[in-house]
Amino acid sequence: MSNEAAPLNFIEHIIEEDLKKGYKKDDLCFRFPPEPNGYLHIGHASSICLNFGLGEKYNAPVNLRFDDTNPAKEEQEFVDAIKRDVSWLGYKWATECYASDYFQQLYDWAVQMIKDGKAYVDSQTSEQIAEQKGTPNTPGKASPYRNRSVEENLELLEKMKNGETKEGEHVLRAKIDMESPNMLMRDPVMYRTLFKSHHRTGTDWKIFPMYDWTHGESDYIEQVSHSFCTLEFLPHRELYDWFLDQVVEEDKLRPKQREFARRNLSHTVVSKRKLAQLVAAGVVNGWDDPRMPTISGLRRRGYTPESIKNFADSIGVGKRENLIDVSHLEFNVREDLNKKAPRIMVVLDPVKLIIDNYPEGQTEMLEAENNQEDESAGTREVPFSKELLIEREDFKEEANRKFFRLTIGKEVRLKNAYIIKGESVVKDADGNITEIHCTYDPESKSGSGTEASLRKVKGTLHWVSAAHALPVEVRLYDRLFTDPSPDTNKEKDFMEFINPNSLEVITGYAEPSIKNAEPEDKFQFQRLGYFVVDKDTTRDNIVFNRTVPLRDSWAKLS
Repeated sequence: MSNEAAPLNFIEHIIEEDLKKGYKKDDLCFRFPPEPNGYLHIGHASSICLNFGLGEKYNAPVNLRFDDTNPAKEEQEFVDAIKRDVSWLGYKWATECYASDYFQQLYDWAVQMIKDGKAYVDSQTSEQIAEQKGTPNTPGKASPYRNRSVEENLELLEKMKNGETKEGEHVLRAKIDMESPNMLMRDPVMYRTLFKSHHRTGTDWKIFPMYDWTHGESDYIEQVSHSFCTLEFLPHRELYDWFLDQVVEEDKLRPKQREFARRNLSHTVVSKRKLAQLVAAGVVNGWDDPRMPTISGLRRRGYTPESIKNFADSIGVGKRENLIDVSHLEFNVREDLNKKAPRIMVVLDPVKLIIDNYPEGQTEMLEAENNQEDESAGTREVPFSKELLIEREDFKEEANRKFFRLTIGKEVRLKNAYIIKGESVVKDADGNITEIHCTYDPESKSGSGTEASLRKVKGTLHWVSAAHALPVEVRLYDRLFTDPSPDTNKEKDFMEFINPNSLEVITGYAEPSIKNAEPEDKFQFQRLGYFVVDKDTTRDNIVFNRTVPLRDSWAKLS
């Protein structure tokens, strides 16, 4: 393994340059600032890993700050879910912060801006304001209220704050430049009135600050050194800096905003609005449905924190947006679970296999490795008997030479057990096979060291003892969308690309070693894929979710 350090990404180059220019390592501070209006998704995971990863690299604090300035959409449920997800990923924040912690300070600064002639109360409708802003090719027009007196502005702002004006009757705007080529600089709104109860401040506040006014000032209050955000905020940087110009003191560190490209994931939507639509329409069963790209959905699907962090590291940070195939995310969870997940045998589409020459009524316990990739994982005992269950697709009455599973007159090995040979079948009135009869070589037991046990056969099948099999509910999840880019098609709504086969629920039959499995326990069903015990599991019904098949089943379809 190479000892060479990984090359720096452009974000790390920015930090290294700042350290050379006079920043001290003690000055470094980062933040992850989600809005609590939904659950975090795989896109947020990249931002979490970036900011907390920088914190670990530079031994610097990382704040978890909730951008809670819109009480109409934000809930405590989302705050709790976000904290749970960040912790599950293995990160610890230095300080838990809320934009609402700074409402009074932000208001005081806004009052000072009015006094300095840098802000005014506008009494136009939102439609009038939008029209007067102009277009990227035509300058905006000044509001007729732009030159209100300081006294009148302060009086109106106070009334807004006290709830003495109607919603939408007035807004507070920054007085910047109505002819700026950057539309965001054309007197942006700083405050609006909302008569909604806030999840932390209740009804104490009747006016709420806008994102652009809140974000940079919150960074400044927390003394965040580097504020990293996605590329759609690049045009906001000029405004971020202008607002900071109004409040930064000489002896305080000034935050700097820098942008990186969003990484989009194929066969997925990550817009919170669209995810909420999937939940509301009943397409999925909640924000943590295993088909959802939310972190809680991925956790319930059986993804590990390491697999998500490895995925984020592997795609890195860049300056251009691109579409990452979801198979790359699936590759990372296979790689991680291959090292960790215990192996068990489960049959999903059973047909009975009867060993004609096996002693009637006999059961023997066979030793099986829990994980060939991990010697410390040990072994378990699996019951073996005359009547077994195997996968229906593992048998063909007549087969060509490329079929290496069980057929009449050919031999295969039963995993951890014996070599058997197909002899005959029993069919029902419709011609469906109900029983397969075979014979076994009693000298061919796996691991026995006999000459017969060393005999090579081309196929190995998994199985369970019919008398000991444990019925389990198995949820076979697949990709939620059939199209790689369901939310970028201009001719169709993203809901038209819903995969009708994204969930199939069946009864499987498992070896009895899993009877005490707990939610979030992960297993490899040998030859089938990786599965996790779902939270819906009860004492009488174990529920498994398929995380991923052993191989990418979509590759051959594309």
